[in-house]
Amino acid sequence: MIRFPARVVAFVLSTTALAGCASMAPEHTRPPLASAPAFDPDYRPDGEVVASQLSYREWFADPRLVVLIGSALENNRDLLAATARIEQARARYRIEDSRSLPTIVADASGTRTRQPLGVNPALDTGDVEGAPSSVTFNRFDVGVGVSAFELDFWGRVASLTEAARAEYLATVAAQRAFYLSLIADTANTYFEIVETQEQIALAEQTAESRREGLRIAKLRLDNGVTSALPYRQAETLLTQAEQQLAAERLALARLRNQLAVLVGGTVPEALPAPLSLEAQGDKRRLAAGLPSDLLLVRPDIIAAEEQLRAARANIGAARAAFFPTISLTGNAGLASSSLDGLFSGDALGWNFGPSISLPIFDWGAREANLDLAQALEVEQVANYDRTVQGAFREVSDALAGRRWLAEQVETLERAVTAQERIARIARLRYREGVADYLEVLDAERNLFSARQQLLATERAWLQNRATLFVALGGGAPDFVAVPVSGD
Repeated sequence: MIRFPARVVAFVLSTTALAGCASMAPEHTRPPLASAPAFDPDYRPDGEVVASQLSYREWFADPRLVVLIGSALENNRDLLAATARIEQARARYRIEDSRSLPTIVADASGTRTRQPLGVNPALDTGDVEGAPSSVTFNRFDVGVGVSAFELDFWGRVASLTEAARAEYLATVAAQRAFYLSLIADTANTYFEIVETQEQIALAEQTAESRREGLRIAKLRLDNGVTSALPYRQAETLLTQAEQQLAAERLALARLRNQLAVLVGGTVPEALPAPLSLEAQGDKRRLAAGLPSDLLLVRPDIIAAEEQLRAARANIGAARAAFFPTISLTGNAGLASSSLDGLFSGDALGWNFGPSISLPIFDWGAREANLDLAQALEVEQVANYDRTVQGAFREVSDALAGRRWLAEQVETLERAVTAQERIARIARLRYREGVADYLEVLDAERNLFSARQQLLATERAWLQNRATLFVALGGGAPDFVAVPVSGD
């Protein structure tokens, strides 16, 4: 067994242990909460479920929507790109982390050399008769060495490692934020498709009813019961329904194309039967909690905080650059002219030595680098505050929407019922000759508009429900992050 000098081993171990003892990075603390201490009590009645503990499968009732969201999370190209960015950030972190430990290399070599004696005066035998004109010799070497290893007394390498780790965690959080936004985008697009399909069914039903009305108006015109004006008015009603039908079919085609992009190519063919807008509702209410809770469940806030942590670590690295860089290089091994003597005690050789480097004149480069790092920290603090405020606003808007959109749906349901009665009475009055067809025209138009508004508001209520779910960190149990090596 090869034994290296104890003093050499002790020196290497002690300097390695001392490396990284200091850190010049500012202490990381969260900035004060840039929002109100609580949400508006008028919009946040107590809820029975916590969004961050729910899977999207538990929250959305439509089985077709659940399948589509699963397909989007598996195949969406933007999400795949975000996953690749996680791997890139993880590799950068591992690269920086490896710099905190010495790189140990092993090498072995063997050479056979023939050298003329006249080249080396020390070996010259003069004119001795019979003396060889050259010499041939062997050399065998085996050893291990430590490359230039920086002794991190000032924490520069440790700060760079911390910055890389924070960047990695920020990338993971950013991917999770995109993950949740993809759930919301898929759900919102799907609700628009369901609404558009119901708008088409409404337009088709209305067009069919108005074709029948136009037929009756034509019979009355042909029999001299009415003038041409009611017939033309009935014709106008029909064209309005047909125009709306064509517009809704165009919107449906575009929405299906949008959904295909979200799910990563093509919409799966074998899908469960969908639910109507009315059947999508759920009596469960999400608990809003406090704005401070968002700091722990919103991935965009977590990503912003990790970016701030990375900026502060970079300040530590920039400060450490003002101090000397101390590196250690060394190797130890065996050398012999024969393989038999390679592992003998006399074959051992070693060398080691530290080096120190400190730029004297860099024309302000280090000062500028520190200024840059500090300015980036200020930017990340502002970005963190903006992200928190944006999250608070999203939740507040969704809470307000939960209340007022629900009231709008109830009001429009009553309005549709009233318009149906008005239209029925107008048709009866027209048939009995009490009123002209203009009254029927207005009643039919108002009824059609009220039904359209009801469908649109039901869709908006469902979309707001999905937005609140994601804004409160819903869907977290579905996300699996790539762990940091060594965590």
